[in-house]
Amino acid sequence: MSSHMIRGRQLSRDTEHRIAMRRNLVQSLFEHGKVRTTLPKAKEVRAMAEKLITLARKNTLNARRRVISILRDRRLTDKEQEFTGQKVVQKLFDEVAPNFIDRPGGYTRIIKLSDYRIGDAGSLVILQLLTEKSAPRGGARRSAGLRRRRNERRHQFASRIMKAKKDEREKTPAAASGGETAESAPASGQPT
Repeated sequence: MSSHMIRGRQLSRDTEHRIAMRRNLVQSLFEHGKVRTTLPKAKEVRAMAEKLITLARKNTLNARRRVISILRDRRLTDKEQEFTGQKVVQKLFDEVAPNFIDRPGGYTRIIKLSDYRIGDAGSLVILQLLTEKSAPRGGARRSAGLRRRRNERRHQFASRIMKAKKDEREKTPAAASGGETAESAPASGQPT
């Protein structure tokens, strides 16, 4: 039994199910621009999607036939689940591929989400097409300087507490030297 030249992930599915699932995810990616799925599936779908976009960039009849043979063609629906009259391959060639004419590769990005799938705690990601309107937001790191600020707040809090204790100690001996306190009177043994 040979195991040479085996590519891709099995994803706990038989061959037909795996091919159909990958095809459906790629079609949904082209239709909606992004798909929420698990990390291993996203990595598998990313490879297929990028190959199809590279084919669609050529915009020839042969490229269109190859994409249809790999992807199959389904009709697109709008938010009310009504058919729009457009198909996935048509959208790929007319809208998606022209956005990546100048780009040599890397048409998708995988963004890891902080939540997990409820049933099996699978890590969820968003696989999305790289378009200008979905550019990443924020700075380099959200937590940049967070430790320093937290440490400064701790020192400020500690200094306030120490100052309050020091003030309290200074007030207590001053009151004791001016006269007897309620605690020191019974200690002498004679009532006053």
